[in-house]
Amino acid sequence: MHRSWQVMVIVLVSILGLPSSSFSSVEQPLTADGNVLELDESNFDLAISSFDFILVDFYAPWCGHCKRLSPELDAAAPQLAKLKTPVVLAKVNADKFTRLAKKFDVDAYPTIKIFMHGIPVDYYGPRKADLLVRYLKKFVAPDVSILDSDSSINDFVEAAGAYFPIYLGFGLDESIISKFAIKYKKKAWFSVAKGFSEDVMVSYDFDKVPALVSVHPNYNNERSTFYGPFEEQFLEEFIKQSLFPRVLPINYDTLKLLKDDDRKIALTIVEDEDDDQTKNLINLLKAAASANRDLVFAYVGAKQWGEFTDSFGDKKTTLPKMVIWDGKDDYLTVIGSESILGNDHATQISKFIEGYREGRTEERKIAGPSFIGFINSLIGIRTVYILVIIVGGIMLFQTLTKDDNEYRRVDTPSRDQFDQTSSSTSTSSQVERREYRAGDKQD
Repeated sequence: MHRSWQVMVIVLVSILGLPSSSFSSVEQPLTADGNVLELDESNFDLAISSFDFILVDFYAPWCGHCKRLSPELDAAAPQLAKLKTPVVLAKVNADKFTRLAKKFDVDAYPTIKIFMHGIPVDYYGPRKADLLVRYLKKFVAPDVSILDSDSSINDFVEAAGAYFPIYLGFGLDESIISKFAIKYKKKAWFSVAKGFSEDVMVSYDFDKVPALVSVHPNYNNERSTFYGPFEEQFLEEFIKQSLFPRVLPINYDTLKLLKDDDRKIALTIVEDEDDDQTKNLINLLKAAASANRDLVFAYVGAKQWGEFTDSFGDKKTTLPKMVIWDGKDDYLTVIGSESILGNDHATQISKFIEGYREGRTEERKIAGPSFIGFINSLIGIRTVYILVIIVGGIMLFQTLTKDDNEYRRVDTPSRDQFDQTSSSTSTSSQVERREYRAGDKQD
């Protein structure tokens, strides 16, 4: 019996001694030395916790896009390491270290994420070395930039780039927006202009102060202006609603952005996003969006993304058509407004919105799995390792106690549980393989 207790102690020590990354090597200190770090399961957590800002490229060795990105990262890394607040560049072979890839929803290559104080944010910025350096310099800038002249406003807007909305406060105190500048820093740039001319007021289309202007450089510099009241509730509501342009094109990247917005989506499906009829329709949708800020207005072309549009009802339905989508598995059609017919699209859009408000709708399921929110495995590799050790320890314990002639029959629910867990893992994997993977494998 004494021998059996020794075995159990050894098993428990083995379990407790498992490293966080499952049998990894001893962690070594990491430094911002200007090189692109090679990360794997043994040093990933250490790297993320060691640096306030670290950009990670999840790549596959066979991916052409990844091969073109690699030398750009090598060229940018030394410059970013010299910043007052350094930004470290790193990469992970996601094709090899699939556990890390799955943990961070990597479903296309390359997938780039920037970890700010350990929190991952999808990176949609430039990939050329000089532009990447310029972009990330701004990324580690103050939460709220203080601008004291027209030229500093222009410099700020130019440096911010076209990838996120820009908020410019005119006649505002920094303290009014600093809380939201911190909260939404990963999604937008924030600034307060202390000095500006009437030319700036004309340029940004506001006629009195205080005012907060949102600008979308990537969408023809579309602007929205907020004149108050500058109370937290109303200010945050404006900021949240202005994170997207009034009418958002749907693609793989914008779908990811929509994950954090709890508004329903007034989705317009058209034949071709680029034809003149669609462009006129988008202008009408912008007017509707301005009057219905509780909805996200969006559009998508069947020509551009047929797999996506086919999931919303009968392919034979005349386009354009509108639905109200919850961003997941369900959508609503408005009875009597299945398609936007005729030349008077403005009236048809108003009729659709009115029907939705009055509840004249029919609920439907999209034809396929959810587009947003990939299914994560219920059981990680480390859990399986622990279960294997426990089962092995129990079996070894039974064998040794039998040798000591003190054997008693032991039920093995843990073993059954392990079989059930393995089955669950297999089922989860099958579901995951069926999951819709828009944009999977760019190359």
